[in-house]
Amino acid sequence: MTTLDNVDLMTAIITPFDENDNINYDALEKLTNHLIDTGSKGFVIGGTTGETPTLTHDEKIELYTRFGQIIGGRVPVIAGTGSNNTRETAALTKEVSEIQGVDYELVVVPYYNKPSQRGMIAHFTAVADAAEKPIIIYNIPGRTGVTMANETVVTLSQNPKIAGVKQCTSIEDIEFLVEHTPDDFYVYSGEDAQALSARVVGGAGVISVASHIYGDQIRTMYDALYAGDLTKAGGLKRQLTPKMAALFMFPSPSPVKAVLNAQGYGVGDCRLPIQSLNEEESRQLAVALGMDEDALVK
Repeated sequence: MTTLDNVDLMTAIITPFDENDNINYDALEKLTNHLIDTGSKGFVIGGTTGETPTLTHDEKIELYTRFGQIIGGRVPVIAGTGSNNTRETAALTKEVSEIQGVDYELVVVPYYNKPSQRGMIAHFTAVADAAEKPIIIYNIPGRTGVTMANETVVTLSQNPKIAGVKQCTSIEDIEFLVEHTPDDFYVYSGEDAQALSARVVGGAGVISVASHIYGDQIRTMYDALYAGDLTKAGGLKRQLTPKMAALFMFPSPSPVKAVLNAQGYGVGDCRLPIQSLNEEESRQLAVALGMDEDALVK
């Protein structure tokens, strides 16, 4: 198993589709190799950015199996297995645990149900018990409708089969979790804007969307931080922040896919209910990213 030790920049990779709305594995391999070359040290496959709610069970199994083959042990892989059904989540997590090349599994706080903190603990404990590989819990209240409390994360961090958290809340929460969880518990920010500050306060790093486009710059920023050049690291972050925000000005991953398609990666359209950008939206995104107004127009 490839661990997350010293893995600071992970990409929550998109799922490419072809003109028939099938997963495009040639495009996935091309993009994956590019992302490794531009600084990604690991991947989340089948996360929010991967449009996982639109994938069938069989598509997920094939996607994770083939992605493990594409990676070939070069970097760690976290595969998304979470849902709002504990029994189904446990079953899928157990099944995905058996896929070669998957090192961890990402399990989101149950959405729509809005469980209590006690219910969250019971949910994640049941899933961890079923898993044969460690899980990463995923706290993203903007999409789930409920927030997992810091104290709940701390309680779950004591479970040896729960290896870390992807936290999409405040930097203050990242600080609290770093301070109050075991030293070997990975605390990742899921917010690109926190990429630098998460490392500064002791977090493991960031699970990024912007790294699809700006991986080189994020890697350079981290390298500058490690070299003690805070002026350079801070300057890069200031340049990146508005671009990171722009990649979420329309429902994700439509902005990222628009840029990748313009760059020649052939990742295709989004699946409904997410729509690809129209002409006006493409122009707005291009301007926000500092590109020529027509750079993203098909």
